[in-house]
Amino acid sequence: MKRRLAILGASLLAIAASMVVFSAPASAAVGLHISGRNIVEANGQTFVMRGVNHPHVWYTNQTNSFADIKALGANTVRVVLGSGKRWGPSTDVANVISLCKQNRLICVLEVHDTTGYGEDSAAATLDEAVDYWISQKSVLAGQESYVAINIGNEPIGNTNAAQWTSATTGAIAKMRSNGFQHLLMIDAPNWGQDWQYVMRDNAQTVLNADTLHNTVLSIHMYDVFSTAASITAYLDRFQAAGWPLVIGEFGWQRSSSNVDHETILAESAARGLGYLGWSWSGNTDPYLDMATGFNPAQLTTWGERIFNGANGIKATAREATTYSSGPTAPPTTPATTPPTTPPTSAPPTGGQGCTAAYTVAGQWSGGFQGTVRVTAGGTAIKGWTVSWTFPNGQSVTQAWSATITSSSSSVTARNVSYNGSLAAGAGTEFGFLGSWNGTNGVPAVTCTAS
Repeated sequence: MKRRLAILGASLLAIAASMVVFSAPASAAVGLHISGRNIVEANGQTFVMRGVNHPHVWYTNQTNSFADIKALGANTVRVVLGSGKRWGPSTDVANVISLCKQNRLICVLEVHDTTGYGEDSAAATLDEAVDYWISQKSVLAGQESYVAINIGNEPIGNTNAAQWTSATTGAIAKMRSNGFQHLLMIDAPNWGQDWQYVMRDNAQTVLNADTLHNTVLSIHMYDVFSTAASITAYLDRFQAAGWPLVIGEFGWQRSSSNVDHETILAESAARGLGYLGWSWSGNTDPYLDMATGFNPAQLTTWGERIFNGANGIKATAREATTYSSGPTAPPTTPATTPPTTPPTSAPPTGGQGCTAAYTVAGQWSGGFQGTVRVTAGGTAIKGWTVSWTFPNGQSVTQAWSATITSSSSSVTARNVSYNGSLAAGAGTEFGFLGSWNGTNGVPAVTCTAS
């Protein structure tokens, strides 16, 4: 749960260029399991998680959320549970699994009580989390094709993060010695963000601790990962080493100091990485909530972006084949399908201080996502304004990385605080969600620099 977003000020260090590449042993587990860097199903089909977190332990009556999340295209839901140390105990695990299966979702179950151990005095240890899983073993056994167990959420804070390695290897060993064959998910320390690189530098030790070779590592990306460079450098290290990884939590970039969600989404799609955004609802904060008041008809800017945007859930999720008759079955909600050649308005020519190119990144019945790339001309600019007039009565409903105003079909987009200054020839992008009916023609756009 992200009711605390403040992280100790820590700049990401440069990652060493020289790396040792490890060849992961084949998993001996049943159901969902690891093959190389990938999560695969029992039939060998690669499964890429595309979903969100649901704060079930605090809102146990919101059982409709499973169907709502599925209807928006997700193939996975990470469900917050309590061990009883701080929240819960969650004694309804069998019902949670049933809700996941009814809605054809893969269930990632996590104990939240471990959050920030060592820094938060109320937090549980990973060993205590394992005791909870052992207490639930009777309802978890036989569900290996549908359930992954995230042993403990963000199990170490910023105090003595080095203890994470021994605590984690001990927890994995205890799970396996008690007969669990499930895919295990392991969160990083530093409140999940690994800014001291304890998980990165000890990943192989943790993976080796699993006798079934069926563990996936999970990084949570918030303000520590506010730049594209910090995200790609971290992901590059895991990819080069051949370690399985998912992005188990992340938010969106409301301001320049927040996580660069656009890079997370794009890199996840390019690398075949699973992601699970935080969170469906219940934070009472539009920065974190995807749906206002658990209402799927009232998606926030974040909700619209992650479900309906480019590289988002609808565009990239594929349902687990354990629920379907074939390996290529689409999700229940049709994925957003960009045109074969996305329509684009070419940048205007001339001596302007900037140019803009408008692209329909994807569209679906009644809605679409637009992306506009702004490029500075031969000299640096301090700000920009992009204007266009929709030719077919379209309208903008949500926007990010620009301030958009409209009057009838005329639209004006202005830079926000962090993307107005551009060096000569440099570019930036903003995006929006819109509605259309009948025809979704591409308007001509103009860009004015300041």
